[in-house]
Amino acid sequence: MKRYLTLILFVLSAMQINAQQTNGLDNAKKSFIKSYPAATNIKWSKEDNEYEVDFILTEKKMSAIYDSKGNLKETEQAIAATELPSSIMPYFNQHYKNVPIKETAKISKSGREVNYEIGIKGKDILFDATGKFIKEAKD
Repeated sequence: MKRYLTLILFVLSAMQINAQQTNGLDNAKKSFIKSYPAATNIKWSKEDNEYEVDFILTEKKMSAIYDSKGNLKETEQAIAATELPSSIMPYFNQHYKNVPIKETAKISKSGREVNYEIGIKGKDILFDATGKFIKEAKD
């Protein structure tokens, strides 16, 4: 009898976890559709307790991260290197001499903080809104 109760509790717990994950994705999708109704090429993924969506909007590659309640945490939009703050490229050229740039992006966090990113092979180089170096992160 103990085995059956344990098995039933395990199954119910698994069902509850699955329902929470589904609800989280549903919440994220609802928020996304409200914010970006014209988005195309939509691809969802999950990392930890957050949901990331990659998409195209007005011919620009973008991504957004939502929590399980559907709150937007940050967006990332591909930009041209010429759109970066002017102080970024001199820093980059000095510290990453002859390193090819894979991509550049503008990151907007939900608290209105803006960062810029230069993607190189295996790394992202992050800068604040004024172009000051923040950190190097593994890609």
